[in-house]
Amino acid sequence: MKIAVVGCGAMGSVYAALLAKAGNEIWAVDVWQEHVDAIRANGLHIEGASGDNTVVLNATTEASEVGACELVILATKARHVRAAAKSVVGMLAPEAPVLTIQNGLGSGDAAAAALGAARVTIGVAGGFGAKMLAPGHARHEGMEMIRLGEMEGPVTLRLEAIAKVWRNAGFHVKCFDDIHQLIWEKLICNGTFSAVCTLTGLTAGGVLDDADAWAVASACASEGAAVARAKGISLDFDDAVAYVHAFGSKIRDGRPSMWQDMDAGRPGEIDAINGAIAGAGKAAGVDTPTHDTLTALVRAAEVARGIREG
Repeated sequence: MKIAVVGCGAMGSVYAALLAKAGNEIWAVDVWQEHVDAIRANGLHIEGASGDNTVVLNATTEASEVGACELVILATKARHVRAAAKSVVGMLAPEAPVLTIQNGLGSGDAAAAALGAARVTIGVAGGFGAKMLAPGHARHEGMEMIRLGEMEGPVTLRLEAIAKVWRNAGFHVKCFDDIHQLIWEKLICNGTFSAVCTLTGLTAGGVLDDADAWAVASACASEGAAVARAKGISLDFDDAVAYVHAFGSKIRDGRPSMWQDMDAGRPGEIDAINGAIAGAGKAAGVDTPTHDTLTALVRAAEVARGIREG
């Protein structure tokens, strides 16, 4: 299958490399010129949970070079999804689906606004812990699961076909009738650890072990679950604090992508994670004081570092 992966940072690089290794024709599309040049010159090197592999694939900074694809995967940061979706119109073969797979809320709606909801499917990745080590070189600590769903409604034949492509590349994949439940379950975990780790410098395990940090983080879990339930989202757990504690215990050495972004001097996804929970809480009439405070602090830290306009 000819597949474009648009946004080949850490997670996108894992997707692109393993899908290419499975025999698909992969086009990695990214704005990072040094990364694209390294892939062209030496292949894409991925190490970690799936082994140590260097894979030859196509790479470009220009969407117009790709041509028609049977599947397009949007793996950009959440804030770039709408622009990325607009850029892939020329890549889409007739009936080709677009899979958008990000942290936080709103990516499906952003892609649908550009491409129409009928084109869009949604992915939720969990347990990868990916990071870039250098241009053309990424690492991932785990490969828990890729969860897939349609924008609305039950699992379809096309969704099962997408899942088969990922499974053949070695990913653990499940399809769900209600992807929004999965989005919120991951969002609650991200909202618990991302901002707290970013502001304290602690790993997920460090947050669990520090009484002050855990007091803040666990309050995030409780608030996030309250917002989800107020919105009518079904959650597969009753005790949100126990749920996120179990999640964090599996990735004790993990540093969230928000922390990595701050460390690298890039804008993070605070608005799509803690800020989105706060916004959804306001709309649902649920107070989220912890998420409100963390969102303000991360935004202020980004302004102070010159990576966000004041």
